[in-house]
Amino acid sequence: MKMTIVIADDSRTARFLIRQYLEMVGFYQAEFIEAENGSQALQIVKERQADLLFTDYKMPEMDGLDLLRRVKASPRLHDLPVIVITSFANQAKIDELSENGALAVLQKPLSLSKLHETMKPFLSAEDYGEQDIERE
Repeated sequence: MKMTIVIADDSRTARFLIRQYLEMVGFYQAEFIEAENGSQALQIVKERQADLLFTDYKMPEMDGLDLLRRVKASPRLHDLPVIVITSFANQAKIDELSENGALAVLQKPLSLSKLHETMKPFLSAEDYGEQDIERE
């Protein structure tokens, strides 16, 4: 089964790096769809069958928290796993994201080993194989 992963970040470079990291931890067969902001990402997940949503916290038009809340409020999208990537080290913000349904909150700069740990439940040995990730 080919996974569809939506990556929402206003930085083209950040979207590229997230995709590269996901491919490195085993998602090299996934279909990636990119969005420049939360509004675009919400439209994409409403129209397409996404398996995962990665979103930056701070974006124009609709930030990651608002996107997360809208996804979790939708009966059709409620079960979509959402992973938020943020540069905030503020525990209160991280708690707020978790309380609103984020599967995980990952800190920037993104750690390959933490990403791998977070993504292990989604990896299929048959489809993607286990990748050897050195601990950082």
